Amino acid sequence: MSTYKLFQPYTLRGMQTDGYIADARARLGIRIKELRKAQHLSQREFALMIGINRTYLIDIEHGRRNVAFDNMYKIASGLDVTMSDLLMDVEYDGRAGGQ
Repeated sequence: MSTYKLFQPYTLRGMQTDGYIADARARLGIRIKELRKAQHLSQREFALMIGINRTYLIDIEHGRRNVAFDNMYKIASGLDVTMSDLLMDVEYDGRAGGQ
């Protein structure tokens, strides 16, 4: 009997990325939440403003969802920042483990 894993970690240039990806999602969520709160917007207000479901936004802010490019663009536009500004401090820095 074989067992299947629901999530198979994959490698990027020989580096296992499963932990890094989860960390990056969490950092992106924190960044979005900080920017949203700086504009004094509730999750409900912001989700309605950009046309996404509030529970989806909550999951993004908690690092539980992988954000599609289109939704990332909506979020950046709604926060009046560039995609680069949105991803500040989220990108892989080139060192092992993303540290």
